[in-house]
Amino acid sequence: MSSSDLCAAIVAGGQARRFDGADKSRLIVEGRPIIVRQLDVLRRITSSIAIIANDASRFADLGLPIHADVIPGTGALGGLYTALVHAPADRVLVVACDLPFLDERLLARLADLAAGADGAWVRTARGPEPFLACYRRSAADTVRGELEAGYLRAQDLARVLRLVELDEAAVAEFGPVSRLLANVNTPGDHARIQ
Repeated sequence: MSSSDLCAAIVAGGQARRFDGADKSRLIVEGRPIIVRQLDVLRRITSSIAIIANDASRFADLGLPIHADVIPGTGALGGLYTALVHAPADRVLVVACDLPFLDERLLARLADLAAGADGAWVRTARGPEPFLACYRRSAADTVRGELEAGYLRAQDLARVLRLVELDEAAVAEFGPVSRLLANVNTPGDHARIQ
């Protein structure tokens, strides 16, 4: 599969309740907004990048396609489904908007592994990372089935999809695992990674 069979989606549809509604993707980490850092990395892998968000005005300045949830009210898994439905390529890198330390080599590895399965994700002792992953567009129908059945936990996708997993040792080949998987879920997280 060539890189033309690869696209990316940044899932940014959360309500950021722990940040009083502030846009986590615009938080500054090491001098730059998280989403700018992400776009710098993703553009080294693919020129096809979209944002999954229900408020398009938040991202209008980025000049990227923005897709609202196809099935409203289905949380992060609904965001993943939306990314797959709108994907212009067979493999879709899906990343959460609060991951400031994406690594292009790790993402490329996930994309390579996804070519032979429904997808590939990172799994550590704390569980899977469904939004640091690459999925095949063909998984959309299965994900929709989960949504329609009321199963909204993206972490449970291995129950219905054939997912290759990268463990901590494999992730460590690309750098410190704690940094690569750091996300900004709370103000405390943001303070720690500054």
